[in-house]
Amino acid sequence: MTPFERPPIGMNLGRTAKLVAQAFDAALVEAGGTLPVWLTLLSVKSSELANQRELAGMIGIQGATLTHHLNAMEAQGLLTRRRDPVNRRVHLVELTQAGEALFETLRQAALAFDKRLRTGLPDERLAEFAQVLAALRDNVES
Repeated sequence: MTPFERPPIGMNLGRTAKLVAQAFDAALVEAGGTLPVWLTLLSVKSSELANQRELAGMIGIQGATLTHHLNAMEAQGLLTRRRDPVNRRVHLVELTQAGEALFETLRQAALAFDKRLRTGLPDERLAEFAQVLAALRDNVES
């Protein structure tokens, strides 16, 4: 017998989130990417000529970590960086053709993974689930 009537929701949520994250990572690796690469490509694609500081904020990582990822992605030919002509301290980041192609491949992998997650779940239950997640976030933040 556990010390709880039912498993704590945070424990259940944490385990599920970890399992889903690992499966998503595996799907991205199988498609030729990684989660950091996908998040970077998605962030650059979502904001035309994003600067590095904005990208780090969108992805939720520190600037130094982003620089590491950008260096590797630039070496792979996935993106380019150039100084902003208005503010030379700012680097603007753009996808190359190879970056655009990888973005599309990873986008398809992400869509397929999302479809897999949604299997057997009607839209009403997913909408309710989104509300529950929002309430959990609110409870943690307050």
